[in-house]
Amino acid sequence: MTTQSFPAVRWHGSWIGPETPDFEVDPTSTGADLAPAGFSRVLFRRTFEVDHYADQVPLRLSADSRYLLWVNGVEVGRGPIRSQPRRLRYDQYDIAPFLRRGSNVVAVLVTYYGHANSYWQPAASSGVMGRDAQLVLESPIGDWWLTSDSSWKVVRSNAWRSFESGKALNGVPVELLDARELDPRWIEADFDDAPWDDATVLRVTHDGGLAESRPPVDPYGAMLPRGIAMLGGERVLPGSIKVHIGEPAANLPDHPAERLMAQLRTVGAGSSASFPIEVERAADSATVIALDFGRIVAGHVELDVDAPAGVRLDLFYQESATYDFTAGPVDSAPRTSASYTARGAGDRYKAVDINGLRQIFLLIPPGDGTVVVREVAVSEYHYPFVGDAAFHSSDDELNALYRAGIRTTEMNSFDSFTDCPTREQRAWVGDGVVHQMVHLVANEDWRLARNYLALGASPRSDGMLPMSVVGEIEYNGAYTIPDWALHWLHGVWNFFRHEGDRALLLELMPVAERVLRWYEPFIDDRGTLSDVPEWNLIDWSSVFSSERSSLITGLWARGLAEYAEMTEWLGNRASAEWARNLLDGAKSGFEDFWDPARGSYVDHLVDGEQMPAMSQAAGAVAIVSGLAPLDRWPSIIDVITDHSRLVVRSWIGGLDGGYDMQKILDQSKGIYRIDWEAGREVVMAEPFFSYVVHDAVAAAGKAALLPNLLRRWSVFLTDGFDTFGECWGWGTPVHAWSATPVKDIAWYLLGVTPAEPGYTTARIAPEPGPVQWFSGSVPTPHGYITVDVDGSKVKVDSPVAVILVSSDGKETLAPAGSHEFEL
Repeated sequence: MTTQSFPAVRWHGSWIGPETPDFEVDPTSTGADLAPAGFSRVLFRRTFEVDHYADQVPLRLSADSRYLLWVNGVEVGRGPIRSQPRRLRYDQYDIAPFLRRGSNVVAVLVTYYGHANSYWQPAASSGVMGRDAQLVLESPIGDWWLTSDSSWKVVRSNAWRSFESGKALNGVPVELLDARELDPRWIEADFDDAPWDDATVLRVTHDGGLAESRPPVDPYGAMLPRGIAMLGGERVLPGSIKVHIGEPAANLPDHPAERLMAQLRTVGAGSSASFPIEVERAADSATVIALDFGRIVAGHVELDVDAPAGVRLDLFYQESATYDFTAGPVDSAPRTSASYTARGAGDRYKAVDINGLRQIFLLIPPGDGTVVVREVAVSEYHYPFVGDAAFHSSDDELNALYRAGIRTTEMNSFDSFTDCPTREQRAWVGDGVVHQMVHLVANEDWRLARNYLALGASPRSDGMLPMSVVGEIEYNGAYTIPDWALHWLHGVWNFFRHEGDRALLLELMPVAERVLRWYEPFIDDRGTLSDVPEWNLIDWSSVFSSERSSLITGLWARGLAEYAEMTEWLGNRASAEWARNLLDGAKSGFEDFWDPARGSYVDHLVDGEQMPAMSQAAGAVAIVSGLAPLDRWPSIIDVITDHSRLVVRSWIGGLDGGYDMQKILDQSKGIYRIDWEAGREVVMAEPFFSYVVHDAVAAAGKAALLPNLLRRWSVFLTDGFDTFGECWGWGTPVHAWSATPVKDIAWYLLGVTPAEPGYTTARIAPEPGPVQWFSGSVPTPHGYITVDVDGSKVKVDSPVAVILVSSDGKETLAPAGSHEFEL
């Protein structure tokens, strides 16, 4: 990517598109608004001559919804990154390495998804612009400007179809490509595009728009630069391959996943194979090739085959390590898949969209002729972890957990933080707080951690944030998860502590304040929160947040305390006083949740009476919010970490490793079945909310417990998986909201945290617990802080002043440089 700049706002290039479709009126609109066009993929190309050009040739572009850019047949980039339509991003590249003297071509494939999906939402346009595939591009080449205009050639391709899944979990579109409809030479300069149409220059039609075609225009506003790194990764081949033969399944459906599921029920035991795989097709047999990558990979699936023209090859992606050939996957498992119909020559397929998977099942149907599968691969495509962050220790289990947490986060770091690459790929506002913490302690590049805050700062009209941004959930503007916004606020606080960016805080504080004020109507006469509507998820564990809630009150109070700290740092004492007054008001009422006989706090009260249910989450929020008196903190931790009392329960988790649909139905009806001894046992937090539990453990001065508490995460690292799953015993095998061991190791074992905003001073407080020796490096804006601990001896190297904390709590201020002290 080039760093050469363009004019800040006004573009030279115009928005262009294919022919204007016949738009339907949006039935949900009260006016005559047009509905978005349906799914399509559009090919744009522009040939031009080059006599001379500079060493750098910058090009910038954007598209609605997504683009894939080639210059002279070489893939240059993909984008734009996900963003709300009125904050549309553009990308910038240096195309000089791809140009040549003579004839050149820029080719762009633009996807328009049509309907809001898990990672894109249509623009709220007041005209034709923003309702169909469109492209804007410009580049100064030599002494002239290459711009998107009517001189471009364009065609709406018939090669692709897409399934819009009716299942909420399957948010990733299913890609179907008929390669007979796509000439692979279209990205080359010598391709004959004479039969193609001239591009249509799109113009603003709303009042006051002045028929403008060049950005900035409605509905995209002043488009913003990308702001994050380019994605990439290794090209990965499967670790094992098996070929299964069976009788052809009858009446196969069109959906590729359903086709594979039907065919897999007929096949026999597989035989091992390696590339290339030659399959002699016959009328009485079908072949399924099972490819296991040995762990979760995420990126673009590639298929390189020789096959007769018209042969349809279906691919079914699975996140599991095993597959029940008779019963098929559990109901809640993803049905992500694709199909490729061969053109008969030059059959090399690379998916446009991203998929996460462990296994690929490839169906070669019955028929005549030979199919040779030369290769199936995944070109990983995720956000890079860069720099020298590291952790090594005498404890191999902790070493593995640190690596797995980073890998899990990598697999959910794309153009935003996502929940799981194998299913939805939604940018959940709450989930991302854990991803962010991992980036802050293990990645030198904090731009995606910052972008998490920018995407989330998209409040509804009442000030509350959507539960998931840039997708159908935000687009629909329906109910939300209010506590997810409180985790986002914690992410603002995390970033404030680590980077200390005043300009960013000034931008985000109004959003944070509106989130906190949203709760004010639900403050009861005791200063706590009662009867908060919408979906108060808290965690997938069986916790109670109904009626008067310690859990919601505690998270809100933590947000008030963090908001007060940030606004006071900015010099806004009035806002800080407002927040602290609410916090003080909650402290006396929070006492009503205290159960002195059990030594911790219950989840909720009903009609003024304590209910017996008690969770790790309730005790943890009491500490991190500061609502519990300091002298109770050690006993609370003793209670919520007492394994003789802890039970794992989930309102929706199933025994088959998936979601329990009956539990989900019961919950929707307000039915919660307590199948544990609520008066004695404590419900354990699932991996997500464990980040709060572990913060509480450390705040209570018991961080030495964390190495052993983290060992529970090893349950995920089986059958070759090197990522953390969603929940204890069920859910997806790669969910970065579970990656808290990485931040725990950095913050509490190595003991490296900011003592002042922006790491102008660092706090070093190692807690070895049972670990004999360890060393590690943590990034800061000023360079890396390295800590080595061997027994009681600690060595620290820091680019900033440090507060060294010994085991007895003694603090010593030391200047930047190298230091040794006794722990």
